[in-house]
Amino acid sequence: MHVRRAQRGEVLAGLAPVSHYFGSTPTEESAKRFSRVLDHERMHVAEESGIVVGGASAFDLRLTVPGSIVPAAGVTIVGVLPTHRRQGILRALMRAQLDDVHERGEPLAVLWASEETIYGRYGYGMAAQCGEIELQRVYGGFRSPVEPGGSYRLLSLGEALEVIPPIYERVATETPGMFARSREWWESRVFHDPEARRDGGGEMQRVVYEREGKALAYALYRLKMEFEDGSSVGETRAIEAMGVDPTATTAIWRYLLDVDWMDRVHAWLLPVDHPLFLLLERPRRLRFRLGDSLWVRLVDVGAALAARRRAGNGDLALEVLDSFCSWNNGIFRADGSRASSGADLRLDVSDLGSVYLGGFTFGQLRRAGRIEELTAGAVEAADGLFRAERAPWCPEIF
Repeated sequence: MHVRRAQRGEVLAGLAPVSHYFGSTPTEESAKRFSRVLDHERMHVAEESGIVVGGASAFDLRLTVPGSIVPAAGVTIVGVLPTHRRQGILRALMRAQLDDVHERGEPLAVLWASEETIYGRYGYGMAAQCGEIELQRVYGGFRSPVEPGGSYRLLSLGEALEVIPPIYERVATETPGMFARSREWWESRVFHDPEARRDGGGEMQRVVYEREGKALAYALYRLKMEFEDGSSVGETRAIEAMGVDPTATTAIWRYLLDVDWMDRVHAWLLPVDHPLFLLLERPRRLRFRLGDSLWVRLVDVGAALAARRRAGNGDLALEVLDSFCSWNNGIFRADGSRASSGADLRLDVSDLGSVYLGGFTFGQLRRAGRIEELTAGAVEAADGLFRAERAPWCPEIF
């Protein structure tokens, strides 16, 4: 068995190992669609006797972090066939991939973990969370009346490709954890709507909220119509919804909560600090269920720290331990520069990944026994420097 970069035309073979776990066989059409947003040179495959038995790939992302936008590897399509488990193949794939990310000068790698036990051993830390709601419309009233002062418009696919991306871009540049989307990404991933993705629901609907001639919010959703004893028990499934300001965000959620004939609204991948908590008259009825979302791996600790905004002018030295990427071992100041001594905190690179986007704090790491304070008061100082204005959010699994 050996690990190598995929050759042009091998995307289909690289998709096969992970597709096995989803009970499907990749097609030429799916390989072509992935190839629109995934460079084959960013796909690594594990091959044995001419057969691909494992793979790991990465998208080229532009990721928002507190105060900056940085290049990042969006790790995806990772899998090893069950016939070759426990042979060190995944470790070899991660080794090749992280070495490649480092050589490309990308300070971060990020992913959604299919199994949360896997990636900590390679230096990834849980860095963000997301929530899922199921709200009956009868409990969808807001604390205060909403006067959006605008209008809503359903969009064709062609219209959506022009109207929606600028709204997303405005939100993404302000929200840690979100990333830029190319037109190819919108066409082949976000708006791709095959029957297999609908889970019994209808076609994807696209709506925009406009005020004074400006598009300020949008929602992607589908309706699942059902009747029970002659009454509708249908569901509005919100796929993605966001606005550029509080009024627009409120307006687009008012729209989703008011779709006629529907009994409830279901949404997932929501930010943990979603304004619905404070908008709703009965927020307990959201039944908000929490789960992990983005995992972050600092591939170049110095560059990653230098790119991140610091909330203050204080100084701090972090001793970083990295057993998988030895070039990261050492003491770093908060600005990313190296120091030879005088560390205030000692932590694993995976734990630094957990606090990097602002999803967790150094204080939480200390309470979990994940960090060693070497200088009194260093944890509080670190939390001050790494304070983020909003919770990180990634509205899309990649």
